[in-house]
Amino acid sequence: MGSKRYDFKKESFILSVDVGTTTIRCHVYDKEANVRGSCTTKVFPLYPEVGYVEMDPDAIWEGFISVIKGAVQDAGVQMRQIDAIGISTQRGTFTTWDRKTGVPFHNFISWQDQRAADLVKSWNSSCTMKAVHGAMKVLYFLTRQKRSLAASLIVFSTQHVTFRLVWAITHYNQVRQAVAEGNCCFGTIDTWLLFKLTKGQVHATDYSNASSTGLFDTYQMCWSSFLSFLVSLPPSILPKVENTDHNFGSTDPSIFGVSIPIMSVMADQQAAMFGECCFDVGDVKITMGTGTFMSINTGSKPHTSVAGLYPVVGWKVGLEVVYLAEGNAADTGTAIKWAQELELFSDVQETSDMAYSVSNSDGVCFVPSFSGLQAPLNDPKACASLMGLKPSTTKSHLVRAILESVAFRNKQLYETMLRETRIPITKIRVDGGVSSNNFVMQLTADLFGRKIARPQHFEMSCLGAAFVAGLGIGFWRTREELKKLQSNGNTFLPQAARKGSACSPSREYTPVLQSWERALRRSMNWYKP
Repeated sequence: MGSKRYDFKKESFILSVDVGTTTIRCHVYDKEANVRGSCTTKVFPLYPEVGYVEMDPDAIWEGFISVIKGAVQDAGVQMRQIDAIGISTQRGTFTTWDRKTGVPFHNFISWQDQRAADLVKSWNSSCTMKAVHGAMKVLYFLTRQKRSLAASLIVFSTQHVTFRLVWAITHYNQVRQAVAEGNCCFGTIDTWLLFKLTKGQVHATDYSNASSTGLFDTYQMCWSSFLSFLVSLPPSILPKVENTDHNFGSTDPSIFGVSIPIMSVMADQQAAMFGECCFDVGDVKITMGTGTFMSINTGSKPHTSVAGLYPVVGWKVGLEVVYLAEGNAADTGTAIKWAQELELFSDVQETSDMAYSVSNSDGVCFVPSFSGLQAPLNDPKACASLMGLKPSTTKSHLVRAILESVAFRNKQLYETMLRETRIPITKIRVDGGVSSNNFVMQLTADLFGRKIARPQHFEMSCLGAAFVAGLGIGFWRTREELKKLQSNGNTFLPQAARKGSACSPSREYTPVLQSWERALRRSMNWYKP
């Protein structure tokens, strides 16, 4: 790389790692937030049984260490020039391990894993949950506290850690025994990495990660003692929850040859929000990767949702707590990858041109629901489907229908967010691999009737964790400084605004959207128990 010509004696850097669902990525950032060195490795999920999705903790650890060493080497700098490390991780993936030896009792159980689906279903329809809902409705009627309203509507999901952890404690003898002996640690990927990096000195997580597990009370800002009691989870196994910009300790010198402070730990969606500089109430961030995650900054109060938006802690930096309301659609990148495996196209870059090569999808509707439908429909039994096929249907029509479905789900989530939060939208920024698709981006801007900004680089989770770590040590001073460092990529304006036309593209799409919504309804409740 050209960067090797610099005189590095006085330069220092922030290093950040993002452990995603498909890759582990590390970037070395300079003061201008330029990436000076990078390294990536693949994550290989394991599928031991139908519906089970796991990861090997040792493979994650080895991948994590190798990308750090690789990125530092790629930047042509020394480990001692790294001022701090930031860590961003996928959410809801966890393991348990021996507190004394640090040896895991089982593989990481992924957020995509469905082994606890029956358990979740039986709990959601149980008399206990009906009693909790009833009691909370009464409490809400008496107190008008939104917390009670949230509790009266709560339903469990397999994406949250809760019942996968209950399953692990029930099915693994070693875990049960360690819990009984007070020798069991539970942790999401960030917690496991902190434990390993500090040679067992630190068993901790941050508020953004904790709030994404489903075990955390975002209103009280602590692990939920009520939930632990309800499902018999031992509080002794839970990590300490710290600020997002906490000094989590330093890496053991035996790992990198020097000791480097770990200055931020962050859940990937919240890190992407910070990387996009969505610091103000009403800022919206849409990450389109394996799934779509749409988050709105709701400020210092958690949002109570009736349509399946989830209140999470965005970050806690110093005394400031920022909450997000989040909705997701699980099968964005999944649907495009599936189409590629069917050989509808060979290179993802072709898909935008293919979609534009036809004037419409010829009446074809695609429902992107390989893992059920999330907010606002919340139907885990929905199936993925292609409807309206004709002899005249071409590959381009199919590709257009698949890309349209991504934008249509974006519109559903966006309208749910507007209706529920009633917060005026200040800006919309996008990131994630699928956001590189111009057709999806333009159609999303048209359907929203809003300007959408896409940065030059799509890996915002890494940058967000780096920003928090850098602010913590004074590498960067203020958030205003961070906003100035933002790379300007593309801006997508709604077509009506671009052409000065009176006719809204959203209105033109109304009949297509109505057909698609009909297809959605027909795909719902497909899988019978």
